[in-house]
Amino acid sequence: MSTAVWTNRLELNSVADTTLKAAARFWFAVAVIGQLVFAFAVASFYGLTALRGDFHGWSKSITHGWVPGDTMGNFAVAMHLVSAVVTMLAGAVQLIPRVRDRFPAFHRWNGRIYMLTAVAVSMAGLYMTWIRGSVGDLPQHLGSSLMAVLIMLCAAMALRYALARDFKSHRRWALRLYLVVSASLFIRAGLFLSFLLNHGPFGFDPATFRGPFLTFITFAQYLIPLAVLEIYLRAQDRPGVLRRMATAGILFVLTLAMGTGIVVVTMAKWVPQVKAAYDPRKSIAETLSATITSSGIDQAARQYHELKAAEPATYNFDEDQLNGLGYELIGARKFKEAICIFQLNIETYPQSSNVYDSLAESYMDDGNKPLASANYQKSLQLNPKNRNAVLMLQKLNAP
Repeated sequence: MSTAVWTNRLELNSVADTTLKAAARFWFAVAVIGQLVFAFAVASFYGLTALRGDFHGWSKSITHGWVPGDTMGNFAVAMHLVSAVVTMLAGAVQLIPRVRDRFPAFHRWNGRIYMLTAVAVSMAGLYMTWIRGSVGDLPQHLGSSLMAVLIMLCAAMALRYALARDFKSHRRWALRLYLVVSASLFIRAGLFLSFLLNHGPFGFDPATFRGPFLTFITFAQYLIPLAVLEIYLRAQDRPGVLRRMATAGILFVLTLAMGTGIVVVTMAKWVPQVKAAYDPRKSIAETLSATITSSGIDQAARQYHELKAAEPATYNFDEDQLNGLGYELIGARKFKEAICIFQLNIETYPQSSNVYDSLAESYMDDGNKPLASANYQKSLQLNPKNRNAVLMLQKLNAP
C-alpha cells in the first residue's frame, strides 16, 4: 500500500477521532449548562418559598407538593428536591477529566456524595409515585420506577468497579449513572421541544397528563441516552472512520435538539420560577388557601377583594397565584371552590386565555359541560393558537 494511501487513512482517522471528541464535549457542555440552570431554578424556587413559609407554591410543579399534616410525604418531597439539586451540582464536575486527574481525593468524595444522593432521589421518587400518588398512568409509573431501579443498579456497579480499581469499567458505569440521573433534564427538554414543534401539547391529554407520547418519553428519557452511550463506547472500542463520523453526527443532532429544548423550558418555566422565588410579596394564594380551610370559600372571596383594595403592593396578585390555587383545589376535588377562585382570577385578568382555559377545566371536572364548552370557546377566542382548548372542545362535543 502506498505512502499516500496510508497518509490519507491516518488523516481521516484523525479527523474522525477529533470530530467524535468534539461532539462528546459539545454534548457534555450543553448538558452541564442545562443541569446548572435547572439546579439554580429548583434551589431558588423551592428553597426561597420554603424560607418564606410559602409551601403552597410547591404544588404548582409537583403533584401533592405540600400537604399540611403529611409529615412523611412532605419529607419525601423535600428530600427529593434537595437530593436532585445536589446530584445536578455534583454531576456537573464529577465527569470532568481535569478535576479527576488533578484532585483525586475530591473526585472520590464527590462521587460518593453523588451516588448517595442519586439513590436518595430514587427512593423518594418511588415513594412519591406509588404511595403519595402522582399524575400519569400505570405505564408512566412503571417507566419512572424502572429509572429508579437503573439508578441504583448503575450506582452499585460504579462503586463495585471503583473498589476493584477497574477504572475503565467504573468510568462506563459512572457515565450510565450520569445519564439516568440526568433523565429529569432530558424529559423536560424533550417535552418542551415537542411543545415548540407542535405549537402545544402533542400525543397526550393535558387535562389528565396521559397519552402515548408521555408513555414513550417516560421510557425514552433514559433508554435513548443509554443506547447512544453504547454506540459511542463501541465507536471508541472499534476504530473506524465511518462509525466514528456517524456517531459524532448523532451526538451533534441530539445535542442541538437537547439545547433547543433546554432554552425553551428555561424561558417558559425556569425563568418565571426564579422571578417568583425572588419576589418579596406575600402569596395571596397561600393566604386564601388558609382562609378556605378555616372559614370557607365565600370568606376567601371577600378577603381577596379587601386585600386587593387595601394592600395591592403587599400581596402577590399575579395571574399564576390564583391559577395555582385553583388547580390545587381541583386536585383535592373541591370543584366549586376551584370555580370560584378561577372566576376571581378572571375579574383581574379578563383578557387571559389561560384563565378561561383553567375555569373551563374546573367546570368540566365538575360535570358542567355547557359552561366548560363556553369557557373553552372564550379561551380560544382570546388565543386562537390555544391547542388545548381545541382538543378539549373536540372531546366535549364528541358523541
